[in-house]
Amino acid sequence: MDQETAKKLLIEGGTFVFLGVPEETQFGIDMQCWNTEEDFRGIKMIPPGLHYIHYSAVSKGTGDVSPRSGFMHYFQKKEFLVKLWDKNIEDISKDEVSEESIQRLKDNLLNLDRHLAPYPYEIWQKWKLLSSQVTEDLAKRLSPENGLIRASVELLSTPDADRPRGVKSPRIEITEPIEDINESTEAEDDKMAGQSDAKKAKRVTAAEREEAMLPNLKPAPGAAMRFTEIPRDKYPPGSSPEEITKHYLDQSYTLELMIAQHDEPLHIIGELQFAYLCFLIGHSLEAFEHWKNLVILLCSCDDAIHKYRTVFFHFIRTIEIQIEEMPEDFLADIVMNKNLVYKKLREFFRTAYVSKVDGRLLTMIERFKENLTDKLQWDFTGLDNDEEDERPVIVKIDEPEDD
Repeated sequence: MDQETAKKLLIEGGTFVFLGVPEETQFGIDMQCWNTEEDFRGIKMIPPGLHYIHYSAVSKGTGDVSPRSGFMHYFQKKEFLVKLWDKNIEDISKDEVSEESIQRLKDNLLNLDRHLAPYPYEIWQKWKLLSSQVTEDLAKRLSPENGLIRASVELLSTPDADRPRGVKSPRIEITEPIEDINESTEAEDDKMAGQSDAKKAKRVTAAEREEAMLPNLKPAPGAAMRFTEIPRDKYPPGSSPEEITKHYLDQSYTLELMIAQHDEPLHIIGELQFAYLCFLIGHSLEAFEHWKNLVILLCSCDDAIHKYRTVFFHFIRTIEIQIEEMPEDFLADIVMNKNLVYKKLREFFRTAYVSKVDGRLLTMIERFKENLTDKLQWDFTGLDNDEEDERPVIVKIDEPEDD
């Protein structure tokens, strides 16, 4: 970094001291990760703002690496944060460091400084783009209650008697053929609309029937991510069949419900960024599923594009940089199999043109579409024509007969 920036970070930057970390432990901040040396004590010159500190214990005998854990923390100017390593559990200690101990470390800062690695400033600009809408309060609200984001969450079983051992399923009659009716996500299942009333629309999916037969495992208290739940009902109570169909095709109502649970509309983009970072850096597959479902929801809106123009402006900026940073194996799956991310982006581009989005937003959408075509060879031609597997399906659902 240049001298001016270095001087500023020396004065205003935060410091994270991590005491007792074993040699060769995998430790990182934001998008950078290292194996620690014997004299490692932490990171200095951390730019003020949100950061993701993460680590993995490494077995001395076998070199096996434990699942990644970490936490997000908003560093204030000159903040001095101290954490301890617990060698018994090979994890960060739950004990708080006393103010007296912190003050002794500050008083000994000249000797401590040579054991602190400088923040990898070369990643700072990209990190800011990936986390631009994640505020301090939002990060706290979405993180588990215990504050630790884990790739492998501890699960506890509940008594089998508390688990229903079967779900009564309505009979479903398809009046038009469709390929891949058992699409892998709930969002695709939600496309099947045209029910006679709201009660009948609450059908039981094959995934729900399968889940009902599995052991009831729940995250340990305080360990679960606290993502905003995506509503299952995609329409207002008392909707007519025509209104139900409309809300399944244009899920702006569902997006409204999600936004209403946040302090401001842009926090929905903050949640999208938070979920992505927990997947990209924290290796959480739960976070990846939530990210994917949020992308699907945002790509399934029509009216909301005009009402929440700023939200969709930041959605384009966010997902563009996210796809650039997507791990190769996940990106290869999207490219090779043309999965729901591709299909929903195609639907989003079509909606933007049909809805006559104009100005800066349309320019951004067009540039994003061209970049995806150049980078991933995705074909977005023929957006005015529905592909076979994107056509609406007419579904007739009968009530289950009484036993």
